[in-house]
Amino acid sequence: MNQQVVNCELLLQPYPRKGGDANYQPPLWNNGIAFKEWALVCEALGSGNQSLLLRKGGIAEGKKGFGFEHEDFFLFPTWFHGQLEKMRPSYTPAVIVENPETVTLEYVVHVDWSGFVSDRKKIARLEKLHVLHDSVIDERFSYNAVKASEGLHVAFVRVYRMSPSIQLPMEKRFGGCRSWVQLPVLTSPGALISIVSDEEHAEREKFLEDSLNT
Repeated sequence: MNQQVVNCELLLQPYPRKGGDANYQPPLWNNGIAFKEWALVCEALGSGNQSLLLRKGGIAEGKKGFGFEHEDFFLFPTWFHGQLEKMRPSYTPAVIVENPETVTLEYVVHVDWSGFVSDRKKIARLEKLHVLHDSVIDERFSYNAVKASEGLHVAFVRVYRMSPSIQLPMEKRFGGCRSWVQLPVLTSPGALISIVSDEEHAEREKFLEDSLNT
């Protein structure tokens, strides 16, 4: 996986052409790695309204701090009151019902590119690739700026819907302010269906490249 600090010209690496291949098996499937993300952002990714993950890192990321260290992982939806206010007004998410006793894994993500973007103007150009409110981006961009550089870890991703989805009992170890969680042993998935077409994904890739290189 190509990771870099983006403050100069960026070249995206070719992404895996998996399309709607129902037989696609993520290389890290057996590792059971999941990425904790707001439930409404997971829904945006799973509905094709978002192709980016934007993260600064939680307070429990360890000495190394946050990084997109895995190429393939599950999306682990998290909940808190007021999520809707963190989305742009133009985005109308589907109604999601929280069940505090279980967690439903619906999506698998493959990271095509990731990097640390330290130019706020370049991040602003990426608005069409995510649904987060500007205030959220500003807060994350400047978070912990005394100890860390201003900027955001950005990942351009391809999302696949699992059919059927996987439901797990909620466990205490899944909590805490960290981005990655280790899941229990999971059975092999059924079909994995790409959320967007090859053509749409390629257009978004080109838009990302142009936005960060301008």
